[in-house]
Amino acid sequence: MSQVERSMDQRGSAYSLFQTAITLEGQVRARTEELTALMRSLERSNQALTAAKEEAERANRSKTRFLTAASHDLLQPLNAARLSLSALGDLPVGREARGIVGQVERGLQTIEDLIKTLLDISKLDAGLIQPVPRPVRVADVLASVEASFGPLAARKGLRLGVRAGETWVASDVVLLQRILQNLVSNAVRYTAAGGVLVAARSRDGAVRIDVIDSGSGIPEADRELIFEEFHRGGRESVDGEIALGLGLSIVRRSALALGHALTLASRVGHGSRFSLHLPACAPEPPRPAPALALPTSLTGARIALIENDKAALEALARLFHGWDAHAFAARDHLSLVRLLPGSTWSPDVIVADYHLDGGACGLDTVAWLRAVHGHDIPAIVTTADHSAEVEAHVRATGCELVHKPIKPAQLRALLAHMLTQG
Repeated sequence: MSQVERSMDQRGSAYSLFQTAITLEGQVRARTEELTALMRSLERSNQALTAAKEEAERANRSKTRFLTAASHDLLQPLNAARLSLSALGDLPVGREARGIVGQVERGLQTIEDLIKTLLDISKLDAGLIQPVPRPVRVADVLASVEASFGPLAARKGLRLGVRAGETWVASDVVLLQRILQNLVSNAVRYTAAGGVLVAARSRDGAVRIDVIDSGSGIPEADRELIFEEFHRGGRESVDGEIALGLGLSIVRRSALALGHALTLASRVGHGSRFSLHLPACAPEPPRPAPALALPTSLTGARIALIENDKAALEALARLFHGWDAHAFAARDHLSLVRLLPGSTWSPDVIVADYHLDGGACGLDTVAWLRAVHGHDIPAIVTTADHSAEVEAHVRATGCELVHKPIKPAQLRALLAHMLTQG
């Protein structure tokens, strides 16, 4: 009997183990199915995130292309207006008229700055601006900032102090200068009394550049909002002007692109301190001293001018005439060919717009004139297109590039330099 009982117990234990194994197998299968479903869900989520990221990048690129095209179209009439104003300023007009010219020029400069800032923000968002770090002497950057804002601070009765020392940092000089100019511009704008201090301090292999003002300060609730586009926090500048609210937006984006930390400390009623943290680096080897400034006389110079925008063409022709130069001006290649005196006549310099009507390019006219006359005639190419492709194309032909809106004084100095070199 006991033997039978032992046999039944063994069979029962085997059956229990069998049932346990089946149960465990079912649990493992269920858990595996749950994990498989979770992994597929995560995969779908990753695919959705990737698609959303690609869509955002496409939207950013599309926005940048639109702003680039719109900027080109907006800068064209702005260029013509500034050139016409410059020609007007060269005429013997009264003090009141000259004052009006100055006001219009300042307004046009504000419009130009706004267009370029919006385009820069779009390019930074799309990752199209790639910083080029190199050794930068902080004193040189701060000297430029002091020269730009010192007169404005003095007119407002403010002190603008600069303490640079002999510090060097690894940064992109263009982006760094833009950051500091925007910070100092804001500091001067919102400071009624006292002054602004820009100081560089070295410590533990790093450099901190502070922009400190004695202005109204920034409430804690606004300290993140001020970096958003067009946010002004209801503040007016102390001279009554309302800022557009783009300066700090581009400051933050530029600092992020450079990898430089940006911090803010402020007390309402006492002032603010913006601090930019940069890596220190060894000084750059000294460069040769720059050449002396060249004279800007264009008397008798023969200029071949091609520009498809009628207003800009007429304004440039007036400027060249006012500078005592002879300009042969046309809106397209064939018109210029008909206008030129003949194959024995050679221009001293060419000024050509890059984008002409019908998809034509001003560089083709430059190449034709050089081929006809058998030598590399000095040439300046003007354009409102700030793309790297256009710049590379122009540089490859040995031409000088001038972006619109053209600054007449800069153009005149460049023309004189090229004529002297030729």
